[in-house]
Amino acid sequence: MSSFSGIEIGKRSLMAHSQQIGTAGHNITNAGTEGYSRQRVHVRAFDPLDRPDLSRAERPGQVGQGSWAQSVERVRDELLDKRITAQANQESYWETREKYYSMIEKVYNEPVDISVRTNMDKFWQSWQELSIYPESVAARNAVISRGESLVDSIYQRNNALAGIGTLLNGDIEATVKQFNEYSYTISELNKEIVRVRAMGDNPNDLLDRRDLMIDKLSKIANITTDTRDPDEFMVHIDGHILVQGGLHREFEIVPLIDNNGYSKVVWSDTKNDAVVTGGSLGALIELRDFDIRNEMQGLDTMTMNFADLVNDIHRNAVGANNTTGLDFFVQQPFVTNTLGNYDRNGDGIEDTSYVFRITGNNELKATEQTGLEGTIIIAGKSGNINVSYFATDTVETIINRINDSDGEVKAYLDKNNKLVLKATTSLNPENPDFVIRYVEDSGHFLAGYAGLLRGSGEANAYNFAQANAVDFLSTNEYAVAPVMNPAGYIAINDSIKKDVLSVAASFPNAQGFAEYGDGRAAVEIAALRNNSVMIGKSKTFDDYFAESVTNVGLKGEQAEINMLSHNAIMDDLRNLRESISGVNVDEELADIIKFQHGYNAAARFVTVVDELLETVINRMGV
Repeated sequence: MSSFSGIEIGKRSLMAHSQQIGTAGHNITNAGTEGYSRQRVHVRAFDPLDRPDLSRAERPGQVGQGSWAQSVERVRDELLDKRITAQANQESYWETREKYYSMIEKVYNEPVDISVRTNMDKFWQSWQELSIYPESVAARNAVISRGESLVDSIYQRNNALAGIGTLLNGDIEATVKQFNEYSYTISELNKEIVRVRAMGDNPNDLLDRRDLMIDKLSKIANITTDTRDPDEFMVHIDGHILVQGGLHREFEIVPLIDNNGYSKVVWSDTKNDAVVTGGSLGALIELRDFDIRNEMQGLDTMTMNFADLVNDIHRNAVGANNTTGLDFFVQQPFVTNTLGNYDRNGDGIEDTSYVFRITGNNELKATEQTGLEGTIIIAGKSGNINVSYFATDTVETIINRINDSDGEVKAYLDKNNKLVLKATTSLNPENPDFVIRYVEDSGHFLAGYAGLLRGSGEANAYNFAQANAVDFLSTNEYAVAPVMNPAGYIAINDSIKKDVLSVAASFPNAQGFAEYGDGRAAVEIAALRNNSVMIGKSKTFDDYFAESVTNVGLKGEQAEINMLSHNAIMDDLRNLRESISGVNVDEELADIIKFQHGYNAAARFVTVVDELLETVINRMGV
């Protein structure tokens, strides 16, 4: 053993304690840094002077050479990190839903005096009053005035829901941009981490930054990580690779034609739909494309059915000025083409027919057996569906079978007992609402019996995916589809507002005139309040309002309960991680004092060895 080996031992000790002091200072400096994990210097004994083999010196034991700082490692629990990553998307999912459902609840918690339900009740009451005083001008003015109040309240709810939908769409676009930035940052950090590890170092701060990006990304979407290959750190979402080492994929926003101008999220490389079921992005997409869309579709459906039912009676009634054939409510059509032709793909050529309602030519009896057999094919939620009918079925039975199916076309008999097929809202956002997409009959119920289709079989089917599809109808009674969200465009007929005597309270007599004191039409309109109407599964208008308010309240309550539950879970997990990886300033200060004493002791050791060497060199041998 060399006499100078003590200098090396002291030097190593000084360097080890110095690095420990520096690392503790680094921890204290970053005590408030988001995502930082405390670091520890791993110190081990330096390799002894002699190795245990036959060439070693003849002396007992090995001669120690002090210590050295082998590595600087961060304190982190990877299993806990994975659990937090898996749980974080649920917390942000329910937080987002709770925030937006608070907004939606405010839409339905409107003041009683201006609510849609209150104004509709007043509207029915005005018709009831008109039925008692069918010659009264004041009663007719009340009908128009309360009708306008009802229309205004429908506008307000539609605009409020549309505003939330627009806000959601903007949040989705901003969140997708943030999502892409995080995935790009992770891929770039992967490259740097691999380079640092190739040099034999631990990239602790880079790993902290990557873990922080993973935490932020996990709040946006339901991601998982794969760390089996340290050189190919991977991030997955819904079974698809998002990040692989230094490579990353991104989302892209693509606008949809028949979805209020809203956009959908797709993979930028494959253009396939991106499925995001968790996190804030998943919640935003679900809120916009399902929750808000369903609320707006429910309001639109109520408005369309309400207007159709009132118009069906009013059109066949006669006013005090003997005017008949007027609709009380009017809608703004989606296309100005009277045939419903529309250029859907934007290439300048009309390629689609937008028709909302088709009315047959023939009068039918609801209880009459048709004596016909066949299969009616109509557009459904996810493709066409079949509705079979048999010789013993009555007209009413066939109508009920159509309405009970999952088809997005409903049927009923109008005031003149003619069969009416009417489109509903569409489940798929890529399909337009209130547009009949397909109608076919293998038999003769819709063709000859009801006088609706031109003929039987696929060759005579009505298909909206072509211009002039109305040529396949045997009737001229059809209505072009209304603009998207018709609840925002319903209005009282200008002809009625200009002449209040046009408000029809009577049914025409044999000569086509209104008889004095006849208020039968007003009675029928007032009775619509309690009649079964075709609004999804609701039976009456009151049922619709009760169900819509209840559903919003229950979903808001569900979001709040789940948010609080997941907040509690995540608080426990974050506190546990903080106890493991967080910086305790008092603990670091205590370590600094300990390392300082060690440094001072090492310095004193070097001084002693120096004095010994000085004695040997300068005071011996003379």
